Amino acid sequence: MFGNIGTGEILLIVLFILIFFGAKKIPELAQGLGKGIREFRKAAREVQEDVEKEAKKIDEPEKKE
Repeated sequence: MFGNIGTGEILLIVLFILIFFGAKKIPELAQGLGKGIREFRKAAREVQEDVEKEAKKIDEPEKKE
């Protein structure tokens, strides 16, 4: 997933985040990120359901003939 990122690079990124945002903001950021991911998954699921529903509508007339 992270490609060639090693442990040192990850620690450096975490340290940067701690310094930049502070320890008190990290839980709020993580919560916001989690909400965003949930909303994205929900929207993707709804789009997939809509596409499948429309595909079934298109297939039904073909099966009747």
